[in-house]
Amino acid sequence: MKTSALTQVTMMRTTTSLVATILLVLSLTACNNSEPSTARTPAAQTKDEHAGEGHEEGEESHEEGGGDHVKLTPEQIKSAGIGLAQAGPANVREHLPLYGVIAPNAERVLEVGARFPGVIRTVTRRVGDSVRRGETLATVESNESLQTYAVVAPLTGVVTARNANPGEQAGDKALFTVADLSTVWVELSVFPRDIAKVRVGQVAHVKSADTGLSAEGKVVYVAPFGSTTNQTLSARVLLDNADRKWPPGLYVTAEVTLTNTAVPLAISSGALQTMEERTVVFVQGEEGFEPRAVQLGRSDGEVTEVLAGLEPGDTYATRNSFILKAELGKGEAEHGH
Repeated sequence: MKTSALTQVTMMRTTTSLVATILLVLSLTACNNSEPSTARTPAAQTKDEHAGEGHEEGEESHEEGGGDHVKLTPEQIKSAGIGLAQAGPANVREHLPLYGVIAPNAERVLEVGARFPGVIRTVTRRVGDSVRRGETLATVESNESLQTYAVVAPLTGVVTARNANPGEQAGDKALFTVADLSTVWVELSVFPRDIAKVRVGQVAHVKSADTGLSAEGKVVYVAPFGSTTNQTLSARVLLDNADRKWPPGLYVTAEVTLTNTAVPLAISSGALQTMEERTVVFVQGEEGFEPRAVQLGRSDGEVTEVLAGLEPGDTYATRNSFILKAELGKGEAEHGH
């Protein structure tokens, strides 16, 4: 019995000692966890400080635009349709916008009739047919001699009117009208306040919104009197039409060049973009396309003078530069996250 009691006492003491040991370990662990977690070695602290400084410097560099570049391969540039050109000297025009219509060159429109009264025997051409000078348009049998003679085209052009059929009498009336459309007139309407600006010899840039065509011609006539119906005066531009792309009756717009000023540095107006309330041009460099803020001078809508921000010979995006702007904005959004 005594041995059993002694054994029990020994076991109780052993259990109590084990529990105390466990509680001590847990207490020490809790104390260690309660220590401030910010305690770092000097090396680690120095490393974090440098990392923080680097992040701040990176943000400052990004704000200054030093890292604002869009890198594209030549294949990507081509597929995106981005045009490239070099900044350099150009001419900036001051122009007057006008509206008008294409008309036949009246100096190249001729009517042809029968030389002697008689009966029309044959007709070989219709309206719209192209003819060459000297080609037969019809034959007529003279009433007096009963001889048949040919009515021929007086110039190379197009038959625009026909008043002849076989069996009809040919007298004083015109049988055909032939127009040479290798040149046409642009009849422009000029308001009285602008008439002093328009002079013979000025260059006019003609455009068609319907066909997308454009061409240049010269002012060959300015009317000395106006129209009572619309209170405008007429200015006439001679336009080359050898390829027959300017049909009479087509409505067009024209810009008459008033002055043509040479400037030392200019770019295409289509290259200009607005970023953060600044006018920029995307300039191509070794690191890619960079938005460069520019100060502008005179412009005619197609060419714009550059006063500051570019150097002669800088390669810039002339067409579809909005794609570069969108790519740059996408990159900045990802950087913000």
